[in-house]
Amino acid sequence: MGELLAEFAGTAILILIGVGVVAQVVAGGNGGADAIHWAWGLGVVFGVYVAGRASGAHLNPAVTITLAVFKGFSWAKVLPYSIAQFLGAFVAALIVRFGYNDLIMAADPETTFATQGIFSTLPAENVTLTGAFIDQVIGTAILLFLIFAVTDLRATPPGANMAPFIIGLIVVAIGMAWGVNAGYAINPARDFGPRVASFLTGYSTAMRESGGAYYFWIPIVAPIVGGLLGGLLYKVLVERYLPEEPGEATEQGRVPTDA
Repeated sequence: MGELLAEFAGTAILILIGVGVVAQVVAGGNGGADAIHWAWGLGVVFGVYVAGRASGAHLNPAVTITLAVFKGFSWAKVLPYSIAQFLGAFVAALIVRFGYNDLIMAADPETTFATQGIFSTLPAENVTLTGAFIDQVIGTAILLFLIFAVTDLRATPPGANMAPFIIGLIVVAIGMAWGVNAGYAINPARDFGPRVASFLTGYSTAMRESGGAYYFWIPIVAPIVGGLLGGLLYKVLVERYLPEEPGEATEQGRVPTDA
């Protein structure tokens, strides 16, 4: 139960900051894309600090599933973790929805696509569903590849409890490099929890994109595919060539590690 509560709380912090900043930019007209990218990254940092010791701070079903496939995480915990993550995102999104209600209603009283993107991702204009799916696979593959790299004690892990900060920077970088096509959900809970919250609070089109097609499934399925791809690539390209023991001496010309 402690692990599940930690996943709930950590994911809620992520969404309170991430969805909150989008509400501020879209409904309040305060800030822009850079604020969004940095705030999502900081949301990850603080969410991981909240939950890291208790649960590992996955905060993302794609992370949980990939860890079960490649790192021996218990399959019995995958569904409970994913539910806790979804509920944390859902509750936090409700808080943002009601906390920003006045500004949202002023900006978009009919709760249309104009503000739907506060809560869940949408493909950009001229981006097809196929393009959005591929985008989410790529973004989440990068995320999991780099999470595996910075948490691998046999590689060059960050010291002094800096891993949450580095993982947050990974999210900032993905947002800056891959945010335009489909909003870099890269996390089924992050997208579907707020999507359901918006649907239940007036956004009748929350499960669709502006062309009318059902879109909700893409930020669920594609990140899982991308996470598995990123984990596989790390194991094939890097992990199998690392020293057997953390901190094992390396030859000249290689980056030393304190691990």
